Amino acid sequence: IAQYISPGGRQGVLVEVNCQTDFVARNEAFRAWADSVAKRLAADPKADFEAERVDQVAKIRENIKIARHARMEVNGNGLIASYIHTGGKVGVLVEVGAGKESTVANDDFKQLVKDITLQIAAGHPNAVAREEVPADVVAKERDIAAQSDRLKGKPAQAIEQIATGMLDKFHQTYCLLEQGFVKKNSEISVKEHVAQVGKQLADEIKIRRFVRVQVGETV
Repeated sequence: IAQYISPGGRQGVLVEVNCQTDFVARNEAFRAWADSVAKRLAADPKADFEAERVDQVAKIRENIKIARHARMEVNGNGLIASYIHTGGKVGVLVEVGAGKESTVANDDFKQLVKDITLQIAAGHPNAVAREEVPADVVAKERDIAAQSDRLKGKPAQAIEQIATGMLDKFHQTYCLLEQGFVKKNSEISVKEHVAQVGKQLADEIKIRRFVRVQVGETV
């Protein structure tokens, strides 16, 4: 996984470039080329790399494939940030918005954005908030809860409460805002921590979107 963040954090790209061996994946020339791909995609999302890819294959003598990429630009006030983890095997790209332009330059806001990228890498969420969870995914989890042994023999009111509790636990894993904030040992949720920082800065901070990419997921 390679990344490029523009000066000022207004734009960012995350790209997955596949090769055949870890030996090549650790090669500095291969990594430098992957970085250049990310930078060019920031400037031109439709850039054609086929000639370069063929040239790299000839030099490295392994097949190389640009598997996918994600590109973000800030809408309004905010920052784009990225994080590359585990030797380039996991990458995160996130947009965090603010109400005031002055907030974006604040060190506490920048630290929050960095912490959020680490949270996404470690917590592996699938959505920012439960409103974004697909209806079919929620329906499947409801079915799983309904068939749980914990509900057998329970009165109807208790069944509803237990099923709701099980669905809440699912959202606490699936949704970024509901996860326990790792940096504070999960004592508070990500949503609560974001709200605390927003209160300190007298601003409304919002995690707008994120992408988490892991090498080989699409293979």
